[in-house]
Amino acid sequence: MQSAYIGKLMELAENDPRVLHILADSGTGYDEMFRRNFPKQIYNFGISEENMVAAAAGMASVGKIPFVFTAGAFLAYRSLEFIRDDVCFQDLNVKIIGMGSGLSWSSLGPTHHTTEDVAVLRAIPNLMILSPATPRQAAECLQIAYEHTGPVYLRIGMNHEKEFFEEGYRMSADTNDLIREGSDAVIFTTGSILEEVDEAVSLLEKDDIHAALVNIPVIKPFNEPDILKKVEGAKMVITVEEHNVYGGLGSMVAEAAAKNGLGVKVKSIGLEDVFASGYGTHKEVRKANGLDAGSICQRIKGYLGDE
Repeated sequence: MQSAYIGKLMELAENDPRVLHILADSGTGYDEMFRRNFPKQIYNFGISEENMVAAAAGMASVGKIPFVFTAGAFLAYRSLEFIRDDVCFQDLNVKIIGMGSGLSWSSLGPTHHTTEDVAVLRAIPNLMILSPATPRQAAECLQIAYEHTGPVYLRIGMNHEKEFFEEGYRMSADTNDLIREGSDAVIFTTGSILEEVDEAVSLLEKDDIHAALVNIPVIKPFNEPDILKKVEGAKMVITVEEHNVYGGLGSMVAEAAAKNGLGVKVKSIGLEDVFASGYGTHKEVRKANGLDAGSICQRIKGYLGDE
């Protein structure tokens, strides 16, 4: 997704000199590519994430459109007070890009994992939250962030995510993607773990279990009417996320179902109030934490078997 992100950001920067790329020593070749093309539209604050967010708020206050970019954990947690008070409380036009959603920083461990960011940030007023699943969807989310006047948090993966959408794909801020149809359960997911969940649904079909699969790229504002429509008549609702089960997508879907009296069971698959264990490739760490396709498939079969 990083390549899709920087390609789209350069497109925006070329057409709008207000667009700024704000860094905290993320140190990728993509940043240098942006610097070569737009040397007056990039600022590197070094390992000083809080100052970077505060400065971006100042830039936005004079009409610039700063895109603040670094590891998601350092933005969502280390810079939380600055996001809340300097950006969101002032309702400033700052775009916060968390690189490495979920367990993407797999070799660096829990200090770099971004597995509580949705729970932490969705409680802050004025903040739009976007969670794309694929490179093309990341580019589309960036376009939405640019067009939206106000704070946006965009969480992106960084490990050659599988593409599910055709060239020319377009989305709107109220889009949820029906990836597969099925009548035995409805599965909601968000972010790059879509590829594991899609594979899990394929495994379920070998056992004649047919589940609908819905990808949710817009976390806030949460498209509750669409969720309720897709849940209507479902035997069971299951959420899968590369995030703590507390406060994330599962909580949001369960809240919507309970608030509207749907009377349907909602089961959540994610990190069970723990920090992720293990180091290695992204796939290895997902498997170590029960978030690979095989583990997800077995969990879903167990839930349906208890019915």
